[in-house]
Amino acid sequence: MTLLVVGASGFLGAEVCRQAVAAGSRVIGTHHSAAVAVQGVEPRRLDVTDRAAVRALLTEVRPDAVVATPYRYDDWAVTADGAAHIAYAAAEVGARLVHLSSDALHSGRPTPYLDDDPPTPIHPYGAAKAAAETAVRAIDPGAMLVRTSLIVGEGSKQIALCRDALAGRMALFTDELRCPVDVSDLAAAVLELVPSGYAGPLNVAGPDPVSRAELGLLVARRSGVDPAGLKTTTSAALGLHRPAEVRLDSSRAAGLLRTRLRGVTELLAA
Repeated sequence: MTLLVVGASGFLGAEVCRQAVAAGSRVIGTHHSAAVAVQGVEPRRLDVTDRAAVRALLTEVRPDAVVATPYRYDDWAVTADGAAHIAYAAAEVGARLVHLSSDALHSGRPTPYLDDDPPTPIHPYGAAKAAAETAVRAIDPGAMLVRTSLIVGEGSKQIALCRDALAGRMALFTDELRCPVDVSDLAAAVLELVPSGYAGPLNVAGPDPVSRAELGLLVARRSGVDPAGLKTTTSAALGLHRPAEVRLDSSRAAGLLRTRLRGVTELLAA
């Protein structure tokens, strides 16, 4: 299989590349600023906001499948428009598309979100991810939309933030619940789903809902660090309008996958 990974220099994209190369696939990985560091990947520089460049690359490579992971938190053009450009080009060459989405498109509520729950964004990044999904589904109804949560693992931004909070350099929210997933589990799930033919949104996240502050405590225990120094706050105290409780119900994915989506409590067990 020829696999194109858009965003191969990112945390998840790089892990998808590593696992795909190990499985024997030909892997082309795109990057924008940071280089692709995975051995065995054919690197290509790509600006996803340039529709013509996206079409040219896919026309040249003609991949069997595309895993699209690019995003920039504060950039609509990358997150939303870029997703549309990739979907259009993938459909044009007949490639299977797996688009990585996010729990950020939900507004938050006490009950878990199911796979087919419609987006209800309340901040700009969530709105961009919701727009990306809308565009992808309109362009390619057969595309798969993987809705995931905080991605953890050694080297992840989430773990680095926890360590910063334990060192007193920042504070973690106690009023935001998410369902962290390990990067290797998520990458394996994505690659397993590529040939599945599944279309539409699918929650792929861990089973343990935790606050960012609780995640920090788990990191402290795993690292043998005194948690007494952990700085915490609330988004409400800072006047931020952000989703609070966002639990993803990933039971459908668990039934489809051989890959086991481990909970963060297991992942960070001492």
